[in-house]
Amino acid sequence: MRLLLIRHGQTTANVDFLLDTAVPGAELTDLGRRQAAALPAAVAGEDIEALYASTLIRTQHTAAPLAAARGLDVRVRDGIRELTAGDLEMLPGDREPGHEYMRIVFAWAAGDTRLRMPGGENGVEALARYDGVIAEAADSGARTVAMISHGAAIRMWTAARADNVDVDFAAARPLDNTGIVILDGSPADGWKALSWAGALVEAAGPDTEGGPAGQPLDADQRPDRAQ
Repeated sequence: MRLLLIRHGQTTANVDFLLDTAVPGAELTDLGRRQAAALPAAVAGEDIEALYASTLIRTQHTAAPLAAARGLDVRVRDGIRELTAGDLEMLPGDREPGHEYMRIVFAWAAGDTRLRMPGGENGVEALARYDGVIAEAADSGARTVAMISHGAAIRMWTAARADNVDVDFAAARPLDNTGIVILDGSPADGWKALSWAGALVEAAGPDTEGGPAGQPLDADQRPDRAQ
């Protein structure tokens, strides 16, 4: 299966750099709506047979123009919602709360899945719910699937599941709004990332650092691969 994981369009919480992970979540901004409107052209070369969105309204609104252009129903699934911030909800994503959030997120991707977000889920739970939706899509028989999801969730799941993407690679590359990660594979055989935000993926390895809102991540705030 060819899998397109697409971050939603810009929201009001993105503008304010807030950790907005609870349902229903913030609305798209005017720019976010333009980004959503541009998505059908951005994936014009993809033969998408199934389209999913999370339970947060920003993903459903981002999916709507693509659904209309392709005549597809949007399959809304809670499993691909953003990684829950718990006690960090609506705190600044470009300051210490956001750094703590991302340290935990990438610790999950590195294998420390028992670690729990303060007041939220742990990595076992987060990966299981995301894996569940991916498995449903694979079982549907669709050859190409697009999922409108969320930046931290996409980066964490890809680093945990793609053979050629490690934690350093994903931590170094925050996804812009409507950024796309394309993978090929299956739950049984594993996954390989083909492209990340338009760049071909060959081997993992960081070249820049980035935080949850696209802000630079200081060296002492980077996730430790040993976690």
